[in-house]
Amino acid sequence: MKTLTVFTPTYNRAYCLSVCYESLKKQTSQDFVWLIIDDGSTDDTTQIVAGWIAEQAITIRYHRQDNQGMHGAHNTAYRLIDTELNVCIDSDDYMPPNAVAKILSFWAAHGSDQVSGIVGLDAFSDGRIIGTSLPDGLDRSTLFELYSKHRVTGDKKLVYRSELTRQYPYPLFENEKYVGLAYKYYKLDEHYELLLLNEVLCCVEYLPDGSSMNMLKQYRRNPKGFAFYRRELMKLPFGSLLFKFKQSIHYVSSSIISGNRRFMTETPAKLLTLLAIPLGVLLYWYVSRKTRLS
Repeated sequence: MKTLTVFTPTYNRAYCLSVCYESLKKQTSQDFVWLIIDDGSTDDTTQIVAGWIAEQAITIRYHRQDNQGMHGAHNTAYRLIDTELNVCIDSDDYMPPNAVAKILSFWAAHGSDQVSGIVGLDAFSDGRIIGTSLPDGLDRSTLFELYSKHRVTGDKKLVYRSELTRQYPYPLFENEKYVGLAYKYYKLDEHYELLLLNEVLCCVEYLPDGSSMNMLKQYRRNPKGFAFYRRELMKLPFGSLLFKFKQSIHYVSSSIISGNRRFMTETPAKLLTLLAIPLGVLLYWYVSRKTRLS
């Protein structure tokens, strides 16, 4: 059995998915499976992947499902993965040739059931690190503390133990397609730290049709998912009062968008939420205006 699953959620990305495929063919270690979760594509993704499977250049598993959004595709991937480790490489991203080898050699040297996995670096295609590198002299940290305490910025690549990522599935909300993926990562932070690997594991392309480039629209279209995410962040046993107040503001805004009149009853932080109502209303107005104009 392979050690690592590289999984890729995809939706109508046949035009760019080959970049990821070509990068996986060039990996210096082939001790991985490429799991493609086709989240209801209507383009020719199925035919293209069938051709790649026939080539037998790398081990590919393909699963097609009705469209559920990114978090639904992640749920499916975590349910299907049967390797020790997994890493998500999005359909518009790719891996440097030695990325898999770096992950596996680092895990063989330092990995254990005392940590949740590895955090490494993302870079642009020209080699520039996205945000900051990981702190020198620090071997382990939770993801939350990397950003809040150690002031790390920018997207990072997460490699998790698969037995852990099957926990805390993302909820699915009718007619919505988005829940913040960090919900699962912060839940795992409550129990484990990540090993720090200051190496580039993924090269990122932020395409115009990607979720990162359309966040305000996502916010407007998926208010129940966003409200769930903010509510869960308010429950975390770590995080400053300011952090949780910011979550309360977003929770109020998303609750208004969804028409949830019970948001004060459902919040885990009633006083903070009460104080956040004026700013939450302003945020609701801002999002409504911006998404209407766009």
